[in-house]
Amino acid sequence: MRKKWIQRQQELLNTAKAAGRELTADEQTEFDDLQRKIDEFDQKEAERQAQATAAAQAQPEQAEDLNAVREAERSAERSRIREIEAICTHFGVNAREYIDNGTSVDATRKAVMEKLMQDGTPIRQTGSAEVTKDGEDKFRDAVSDSLLMRAGIELAHPADGARELQGLSLRDIFIECEERANGTRGLNRKTSDDLFTMAQRQFFNPTAAFPAILDNAINKAYVEGHKTVAVTFDRITKKGSLKDFKTADNNYLAGPVGEFLEVPEGSELKHDVWSDEKLPTRKLKTYGRQFTLTRQAFINDDIDVVTRIPAKYAASARKTINKQVYSILVNNPAIYDGVALFHSNHKNVLATGTGVTQAAMQAMIMALQTQEDQFGEAIIVRPAKLVVPVGLAFDFYTLFHSPTINGSGNTQAVNPLYRYANQIEIIEEPTINVLCGGFGNTMPWFLLGASEDTDFIEVDYLNGQEIPTIRRMEVAGQLGFVWDIYLDWGISVMDFRGAIKNPGVQIDSPLS
Repeated sequence: MRKKWIQRQQELLNTAKAAGRELTADEQTEFDDLQRKIDEFDQKEAERQAQATAAAQAQPEQAEDLNAVREAERSAERSRIREIEAICTHFGVNAREYIDNGTSVDATRKAVMEKLMQDGTPIRQTGSAEVTKDGEDKFRDAVSDSLLMRAGIELAHPADGARELQGLSLRDIFIECEERANGTRGLNRKTSDDLFTMAQRQFFNPTAAFPAILDNAINKAYVEGHKTVAVTFDRITKKGSLKDFKTADNNYLAGPVGEFLEVPEGSELKHDVWSDEKLPTRKLKTYGRQFTLTRQAFINDDIDVVTRIPAKYAASARKTINKQVYSILVNNPAIYDGVALFHSNHKNVLATGTGVTQAAMQAMIMALQTQEDQFGEAIIVRPAKLVVPVGLAFDFYTLFHSPTINGSGNTQAVNPLYRYANQIEIIEEPTINVLCGGFGNTMPWFLLGASEDTDFIEVDYLNGQEIPTIRRMEVAGQLGFVWDIYLDWGISVMDFRGAIKNPGVQIDSPLS
């Protein structure tokens, strides 16, 4: 249109020029009207191009902004998890519920405090004023945190002044403690061996700062090690609590009541009698280790003994539980009824092991959902978790997340397992590989039901305490500070109906 408007303007000018005159009033009106249309067209075109240019320029900026937003969200989530774990660890509360439910830090703090008050846990107060730390306590906290940070352990909220003390050696810390507590001077002129001898005399002194700082650092280190170790047993087991070491054998499960019967006119109601079933017993055992800050370690300023080593022992506790749980799955011991956990009598094991196939997966889902309870009644168990050795997870993700599959004749068909993609969690556990002898051997895999529908394996702790206890001890003839670290737990198979086993196939190494 713009081209035609310009051509018409040129015709008007040519006509007037050929006649040797100016444009008439009508010609001038038409010329001006055409010019207005051209100007409006040009303005709109310029605006359109400007918008297109701005949009093109904004795309990478928007992408960058989106990435920045996502990174900020991830950072905020990591910070939320760390703070919640710190709060719950301090008060001996399980943090998993608050983390999984997306609870905020403030809401978690409030919930934990309410729980403590409901449980009758004392809160340190003097009258109406809360007991606060004095200068010496703050110094001890700062030095303890400085040792952890010097060892490379990340702390969410280090104590004030901790960063300024990171350069202190164990020798420097002891000298600083002595100068603050007793005003002792000239200790820098003593050998590290002399200072260690002085430190050992403070072993049982409850007010001595140096042993207390070591205890504090060790406690924080093993808490960090306990919560950061990569284990999966708590995702497939139920956490329980026992109050002592006696065998807990007084649990009974009430059976179903009878169906309602018709009562004809003038007839009596039929009396109903129900049965109950004894549940498996549960019992705690004590596990632990001992380690020492030796004379040599003090002289060599080996801070790993009070930082990384305790963290490794705390992690070892959870790794030990993890191995024990998966040993039950792999080794298939006899359980409370005298029959192997996975057995044809329990209807929870496939007759022939397979790899990752649609048919095997559907058979296991059907086996899980058609289990009957102790009284012969149908139970509803939703498939919730797939526990597999390393080497199978990729195939399972493909199996569940593909909307279609190849049918007979290489034709596309709807994948019936696609609906389970967001329902079944895939847990890849390398402990299974190790227990089976590594790559080149047959490895089983398992389908577990939702924990709300049925019990499977329960891990009990003494009074619910799942973080190891650590205490300083004295050992005759030992040159050094000695610590015991121990934890009480028990693992029990509660119901064989909670899982289905596929004996599996040989898994070869990707490197061979």
